[in-house]
Parts: sequence; C-alpha cells; structure tokens
Amino acid sequence: MTLLLALPVGLVIGLSLGALGAGGSILTVPALVYLLGQDPHAATTMSLVIVGVSALTGVFAHRRAGRVRLGQGLAFGLLGSVGSVAGAKASSLVSPTVLLLGFSGLMVLAAVAMFARRRKRPEPAPAGDEGGGGGSGVATITRPKAGVARSVKVVVAATVVGLLTGFFGVGGGFVVVPALVLALGFDGATAVGTSLVVIALNSAVALSSRLLTQTTTVNWPLLGLFVAAAMIGVLLGNRVASRVSPDRLTTAFGIMLVLIAGYSAVQSITQLV
Repeated sequence: MTLLLALPVGLVIGLSLGALGAGGSILTVPALVYLLGQDPHAATTMSLVIVGVSALTGVFAHRRAGRVRLGQGLAFGLLGSVGSVAGAKASSLVSPTVLLLGFSGLMVLAAVAMFARRRKRPEPAPAGDEGGGGGSGVATITRPKAGVARSVKVVVAATVVGLLTGFFGVGGGFVVVPALVLALGFDGATAVGTSLVVIALNSAVALSSRLLTQTTTVNWPLLGLFVAAAMIGVLLGNRVASRVSPDRLTTAFGIMLVLIAGYSAVQSITQLV
C-alpha cells in the first residue's frame, strides 16, 4: 500500500517543484513522514535524492525554454556547498521530533516568503533594455544593486540555502528565487529555472555528506517509485508554469503549506509533551 501511495504523492511533489521552482520541495519531508511512514531523519535523506533528481529534470525542461543561466546557477550553488555540509552534520544532532517542529516553522516562513513575493511586483524595464534571459521577449526585471552589497547578499543567501538543504533536506528555492531576482536582476521565469540548478547542486553536496558521515536506513524501492513519479511531475509542472497564473499557484501552495505546518507542529508538540 505504501509503495502504491508513493506514486501519486511523488507526482504532486514534482508538479509543485516544476511549476513553482521556489518552495515546491518543502512538501517532500512531510509527505514521507506523515503519508509514507518514514522516520524523519531517513525522510530528510530521501528528500535530498528526490529533490535533487526532480530539480535536475526540471533544469533540462526550463533550459530548453531559455529560462536557465547555468553558469550563475552553478556559482550560487557552489557558494552554498559549505552550508550544505554543515547543515547535514547538524541535522544528525537533533531529535526527530525537534527536527519536525523546526520543519513546521520553516514551512510557515516559506509560505510568508511566497506571499511576499506575490505582492511585490517588479517594475517593467525601460524600452530598449534586454530581458534577463527568460523564454519570452518581454523584459520584466528588478535592477540589481551593484558592488559589495550585492555580493554580500548573494553569499548570505547561498549559505542560508545550503544550510536549509543540508539540515532539512529541502531545496530552499523560496530563498533562491528572490535572491536571484533582487541581487542579480533575473526576471521571474529565469529565476525559477535557474533555482533548480542551485537546488540540484546543493542536494548532491548535502547527500554526499550524509552518506559519508551518517548511517541512515533508506527504503530504496519506495524511494525509486517516488523519484520516478516526481520526475514525471516536474515535466508536467513545467507546462503548468507556462499556462497558469503564478499568483494562483503561489496562493494555493502557500495556504497548503500553512495547513501542513499547523498539522506538523501539533503532532510534534504532542510528542514533546
């Protein structure tokens, strides 16, 4: 029964990751724990595989549409690699209940970040300016701040994303996308596509660290089915992203995150008490 349930659950996770780029992967751990009965530490390790492979699949789809800046995405991911290793090591030091309670808070923060991004509209570029590398010919960008301030923002954002990926097994796209828009001047579509490069790289680094330093029991058949379904979902999500209003996607996803966060928090607090 659990193996069969992995297919629709993985499909939904892939859809959200492919359509949103930012925040889609944050559903993976709660799904593995509450729907598929996995231990929280095993779930965060499995999540790194699921999120990493799904993100890599999404990279190819978005790149074909011209929505990926590969070099800058790789650079951002490499900046966060130290944070990924540190987060992976720190995760093994906390109890499963505390890990899930912290994850509840992370989901709320992700929802807030997504709602804030939804309300904050970038100003159109003046006529004659070039776009930020998106698939469309319309340029809608946010001007990056030049100099040291911009570099500091990029390094801080990359480190935070790495820590989140290593500790919680999430991609941290809800941090990456705003950072790419505000600090590097990407348009929204290109930021989503490039965020998947960062997610894939951070996931690979954090997973390598866990496998080398920790002993975690992984349900490989379950993981294989979940990954296969998620890959299909990412490809479908890429189509959804080009046809459905981003505002509607963000609103629905944000509400769902808050509800799941509330459920997870109640479960964790009950166990602690």
